[in-house]
Amino acid sequence: MSPEMSSNKTLYEGKAKKILKGPSKDTLIQVFKDDATAYNKKKHKIFSGKGILNNKISEYIMLYLRSKGIETHFKKRLNDREQLIKKCEIIPIEFVVRNVVAGSIAKKLKLKEGTKLKKPLLEYYYKEDSLDDPMISRDHVEAFGWATKSELKKIDKISTKINKLLINLFANKKIVLVDFKIEFGRLASNPKKIVLADEISPDSCRLWDKRSKRKLDKDVFRRNLGSLLKAYEEVASRLGIVH
Repeated sequence: MSPEMSSNKTLYEGKAKKILKGPSKDTLIQVFKDDATAYNKKKHKIFSGKGILNNKISEYIMLYLRSKGIETHFKKRLNDREQLIKKCEIIPIEFVVRNVVAGSIAKKLKLKEGTKLKKPLLEYYYKEDSLDDPMISRDHVEAFGWATKSELKKIDKISTKINKLLINLFANKKIVLVDFKIEFGRLASNPKKIVLADEISPDSCRLWDKRSKRKLDKDVFRRNLGSLLKAYEEVASRLGIVH
């Protein structure tokens, strides 16, 4: 695996990743940065090596999901920080799956953090930083043309399957999957095909140690609970990625 970083043109730069022009018209290069942000960039810090950990964790999870029949944008990891991905038109919705009460839902609804939900909860958030990514309904998504009714039905089904697969994956590592955020896109090579996109890492999941309920995700940074890198390294270690 080549250690060299790509010098391709940057097409987009977000809070934790960059997207570069790919080697072919239907591919892109996704670069994982060391930035950690919270509260819509109101809190920001650089953690040297964070991007490397997220790249490897996301690769591991994407390959695991692919082996279970989930189609993704992931093609291969190029080096410590970069992945080759399939070019997609990203649907501007963050799909959040919750298994346990935590974070914003605990605060908004005054619920006790750590309460297990009677069934997984799927929420939709419009991806717009200037609006703080507001929660929206299925009707919003359809009415504004962000996704069709049939696309949403497919995404809901895929999200439910991903949740079940990840619950089992992490449970085997003595980790509770509290909630997670995922994104989907339409393949540039086949716009009718919806695939899982973006990343799945401790940046986009809430992960708690099963016994102690110690946080192993970005809440460590959000709430000043200790070393973010140590938490991410522990997740990678339990998955067998780093030793």
